[in-house]
Amino acid sequence: MTRAFVTGISGQDGSYLADRLLAEGTEVHALAHADEPAPHCPGVELHTGDLTRVDDVRTLLLDLAPDEVYNLAAVSSVARSWAEPDLTARVNAVAASALMESALRVQEKHGRLVRFVQASSAEIFGEPASTPQDESTPIRPVNPYGAAKAYAHLMVDVYRRRELHAVGAILYNHESPRRPPQFVTRKITSTVAAIARGRARRLTLGNLDARRDWGWAPDYVDAMVRAARADRPRDYVVATGVGHSVRDFVEAAFRRAGIDDWQDLVTVDPEFVRPADPPDLTGDASRARALLGWSPTVDFEELVGRMVDADLEAEPAAGLSGA
Repeated sequence: MTRAFVTGISGQDGSYLADRLLAEGTEVHALAHADEPAPHCPGVELHTGDLTRVDDVRTLLLDLAPDEVYNLAAVSSVARSWAEPDLTARVNAVAASALMESALRVQEKHGRLVRFVQASSAEIFGEPASTPQDESTPIRPVNPYGAAKAYAHLMVDVYRRRELHAVGAILYNHESPRRPPQFVTRKITSTVAAIARGRARRLTLGNLDARRDWGWAPDYVDAMVRAARADRPRDYVVATGVGHSVRDFVEAAFRRAGIDDWQDLVTVDPEFVRPADPPDLTGDASRARALLGWSPTVDFEELVGRMVDADLEAEPAAGLSGA
């Protein structure tokens, strides 16, 4: 039986990855942060710890000797990375590199291949000179989150040269109803649902013109698993290839909720504008399509719609019991 070790199990991607691996019969172990509530992951063997405590995590990994390691743990908010750049560097960069070293030591100790996937981000490209971006696009991040992810992404190639089967999955924006509420996409869909139910009056956002390539989170998890199990370790852009503005996302959310005249319900507040915000991050996943046989299964409108539907279901109408 394949044994996998997953970090970031409490996040959107971690939960979908656990579901995927368990469904195919993989034995799944996961690192759960000691200061956070234990995630509800039936079938997953949870190990309490902190990714930045390198020696403890290394001892655990050497004991478990997994066949696959998926590093999804991160300070995942760009906004939070501006507020806590030191923590972002420790978790997203240094701890990620240390986990690769631990996986290499497992491989050397047990004399068998360990497949390692580092969840990278389109934010490593910063403000790219051209769109769409692919694996050859120059790396030049413009925020602490992107810079820390860039370090870890570059270390993937360093460890590949040391014979670790290491993959860098350059994930563009990917969403689902499991996305936490502090992310702008979930803020949009949950607030739109609340407006539709009569429980909110206004949606307040920052830059409506920023363009992103939004995909369905389970599709991106599928790409990571395919990349891990490919014969040759490579880096892969994982994206739909279609960009949309934040305004497009807002419009699609209101449309799904049955509200056509939405412009007066949205306010732009400079407080929510990031110090540096790449204007257009859209990916070219040709390599993943050609070499992994991967392609997205959910388009933009349906992605937004599924999130709105879930938030509408969770949002009671004004005046009803529980309101």
